[in-house]
Amino acid sequence: MDLDSPPQPETARDRFERIHTDLQTRICLLDYPPGARLSEQALAEEFGVSRTPLRRVLVRLEGEGLLQSVQGVGTFVTEVSLEELVPVYELRLELADLLGRLGPQQPDAGLWARMQEIGDLLGELADSPAPEGRRFGELNLAFFRAFHQITTNAPLRVFSERLFFQTSRLWLKTMAAGEVDVATEARIFQHEVGEVLRPLAIGDIRSATLIHRSHISMSFIRMKRAAGRLD
Repeated sequence: MDLDSPPQPETARDRFERIHTDLQTRICLLDYPPGARLSEQALAEEFGVSRTPLRRVLVRLEGEGLLQSVQGVGTFVTEVSLEELVPVYELRLELADLLGRLGPQQPDAGLWARMQEIGDLLGELADSPAPEGRRFGELNLAFFRAFHQITTNAPLRVFSERLFFQTSRLWLKTMAAGEVDVATEARIFQHEVGEVLRPLAIGDIRSATLIHRSHISMSFIRMKRAAGRLD
């Protein structure tokens, strides 16, 4: 006899979060590239919802800077450029510093294992004969979502997430343009994950977040160099 509890039905809030996360991920991974027009009708049919709850998701994504609604025309994925995102990167650096000071919590066994797995997968990507930028984007997203669980401060998580999703598309855009080497960046990222895990292993969350902050800074410098805009 199966004594497991039956799965709970999905609530309206659960459905909202699921659709939001799905669309957010698609935009982040350039499945919906900058400038793409999203069809409310097609998305509502895909997710099996009416257009009213779907519009609430789109409004939230617009507030996060990922979509732009043009009256009478439609909803479009926002453009992404290095110049416009400089202030966003600067703020990301400051928020990264706060991760180790506001509500820090040690990762549990499951979260620890997940971050180790991401490091291993980055190594596999770096060794791949044909590393894909999209796979790099997936692992970048996975590590962000895992690492930011080290703070219990909900507002900090929210603002960090919004800024991350605005800037994360830059990497895939530069990779797609051939401006950076996917294998090289995957190896650098793997090294970063290892450096972050070392202080976490002894409970030093503060040091882990400072290392994470330094890597955000260095990645931005590499991106500017690749674009030929290093000041």
